[in-house]
Amino acid sequence: MTAAARFSVLGLMSISRGGELAVLPDSRPAALLAALLLRPGQVVSTEYLQRAVWGDEPPLNARATLHTCVLRLRRLFAKFGISDDAIKTLPGGYRLPVSGETLDLARFEELTAAAEKAGDPEREAALLHDALLLWQGEPISNIRSDTLHRDEVPRLQEEWLRAAERWFDIELALGRCGRALPGLRAAVRAHPGHERFWEHLIEALYRTGRQSEALAEYRAVKRYLSDELGVDPRASLRRLELAILRGDELGPPAEARPAPRTEAAPAPRPVAAKPAVVPLPPGPAGFTGRAQEVAALTERLGAPGRARVTAVVSGLPGIGKTALALHTAHLLRDCFPGGRWLVEADAGGDGPRLLEKLKGLGWDPDGPRQLLVLDGVRTHATAEALLPAFDRGTVIVTSRPGLAGLAATGGAAVHRLTELDEVESLGLLDALLGGDRVAAEPAATAELVGLCHGFPLALRIAATRLLLRPRHRIADVTAWLRDDPVGRLAVGDDPAMSVPRLFGAFFSELDPRPADACRILAGRARPDLSPGECAAALDLTPDDTAAMLDRLIDAGVLEDEAPGSYRVPALFRAYVRGAEPASPRHEPRRTDGGSRDCQ
Repeated sequence: MTAAARFSVLGLMSISRGGELAVLPDSRPAALLAALLLRPGQVVSTEYLQRAVWGDEPPLNARATLHTCVLRLRRLFAKFGISDDAIKTLPGGYRLPVSGETLDLARFEELTAAAEKAGDPEREAALLHDALLLWQGEPISNIRSDTLHRDEVPRLQEEWLRAAERWFDIELALGRCGRALPGLRAAVRAHPGHERFWEHLIEALYRTGRQSEALAEYRAVKRYLSDELGVDPRASLRRLELAILRGDELGPPAEARPAPRTEAAPAPRPVAAKPAVVPLPPGPAGFTGRAQEVAALTERLGAPGRARVTAVVSGLPGIGKTALALHTAHLLRDCFPGGRWLVEADAGGDGPRLLEKLKGLGWDPDGPRQLLVLDGVRTHATAEALLPAFDRGTVIVTSRPGLAGLAATGGAAVHRLTELDEVESLGLLDALLGGDRVAAEPAATAELVGLCHGFPLALRIAATRLLLRPRHRIADVTAWLRDDPVGRLAVGDDPAMSVPRLFGAFFSELDPRPADACRILAGRARPDLSPGECAAALDLTPDDTAAMLDRLIDAGVLEDEAPGSYRVPALFRAYVRGAEPASPRHEPRRTDGGSRDCQ
């Protein structure tokens, strides 16, 4: 097998070589390949392969058809430089030899095994962190094989749980609570019944000075355990709540070894909710859709070269900008051996200061190719202030406004995200909830998709509510959401999982005139408007109307569906129509249209 070719199963199953990537569509040969890769290097029996491909009742000609599937796989392998004899035919079955260099699952197992033998918490944490970064979602989420998802995927998920729990143990023991928080929040959302994750999250929040948030999370897990399982939190969680209520100082974490130091470790200090710079976190679970954007980004950013390459991903809050950026960055991991990093644009100061923080984490301007995700850039001026520090790196910028200036002056490719279509929305719910649950209620699922209007965050929030209430039907959540389609799109008190809070914060940042114009256009009876209808509604001249529409498009609140047709995205339109102005504003009148950038 050519060393340059690499298989991935910890997420979407794919094959990559250099900058070329193929995400395999669901098919019989793909199910066969998945069965071989999920048992790396082992002889997999013909009988098991038949069940993996056809289920528990394979057809009479399954053995002959299986051989045809192997031949089709070998033809696919040839496109990636993989030799014809890569799949070994052996008595009773087949075997696909792989290693950590050619399969992400094998690499995960190598790293976790090395972590167990590390003997040093710092080294163990680093190995576990690298192992966990390999996961991009549910294993083989693009392959529909009941056998594999029943027999193999749960085993892998248990391995992930053990590795993640151990990594959180060490991070808290070493006083790195702030670094662990993003992963802990994701872990409790994905595994709400795993009390150890909740305990870690509550402890990390308290150790970083966020007592009220810690208590809110305790109430959340207590409510979940009571409503869904009919039990109380375990004793260690109850003791932790009592310590927080009393304001007690917590001792060192009980289930992790301390770092081998000669001097005492400093006590944890409060840190920002968003670290300015972190190694690239795991990608979003169940990522689906955006095929054109993924293909364009991977082709542009994965091309070899040393000069800086910049791509901008823009769109409204909740439209999936960061998810797309992280997903793409993980797909391109083989193209950036020097590392991949996430920088919160609003949390770390100017470019030189961020560069120093990156260097502290291993960024080497003169080293191998490196990728930077610059997340949450609010203005063109911010981007211009930060990007010169990374003139030798490849950068994905996420931003609510379009940042057209980066395309005009810096050659950046701009990818404007709009709503997912119905098929993509159904695919996301399918990935998050499982195909059986979605297929059982097609009408309710279709209505739920309509209520979420193609916003990935809205779909994830609806799915989270269902995951937290496994006995509820999709129809129950659809009826609940129907009564308040925007206001109820939230999970607890987490502002990052609240559509109305994100929309409200974004709308409040708009300049007054664009905000008023957006409110007026959103209030029209018809969602699609012509330039003349916009001019009449805004009471502006045609030239001033064109200038205002350009500002609204750049701000991300208006879509130009086709020449002569404009609309406010449906979910944001519903929010604006239902929101009261925060303060009195003047109706836009005839003006020069203004030139100040929309924030």
